[in-house]
Amino acid sequence: MSEPRVSTWRIALTFNQIALASFGGGLSAWSRHMVVERQRWMNDEEFLSAMTVCRVLPGANQVNLAVFVGARLRGATGAIAAILGLTALPALIVLALGALYTAHRDMPSVQATLRGMTAAAVALSLSMAYRTGRACLTSPPAWALFAAALLAGAVLRTPLLALLAVLAPLGMWWAWPRKVLS
Repeated sequence: MSEPRVSTWRIALTFNQIALASFGGGLSAWSRHMVVERQRWMNDEEFLSAMTVCRVLPGANQVNLAVFVGARLRGATGAIAAILGLTALPALIVLALGALYTAHRDMPSVQATLRGMTAAAVALSLSMAYRTGRACLTSPPAWALFAAALLAGAVLRTPLLALLAVLAPLGMWWAWPRKVLS
């Protein structure tokens, strides 16, 4: 028995919820929550693989993810629904907020609100990293690759392409299926 096909409307609404829930940051965390936990369209491993591909490709990571998930569920119409859900209403809200900010940017309450939103966005990103890491960092080689990427990227400020040139082949070699010797 096959699963019922997900409607384009549901795809658009889900990505709209992701966009609206993550205003100020934390888009990856909300994407994971909705796609993996709530809708169960992917498992953690599939989501992490998709996010990895979406981060390496040119363009905005979350738009790439919307295209990936939408296309996986309903082809081109699913990809379009996901992009519209992710961008249409948020774009209108950003335009309205931009006009309000321009008019009131010097108010201390506006500055305090923005600082609070920044802290929440950082917390959501750390939450996603923790949940994804807990599910995927299950062996010493995975931890070693994670530590090397963190050290090279965050501490040494290695450019992304250089980091990928070294660590991506190592990660693929480690994850590549091998025959089990009996």
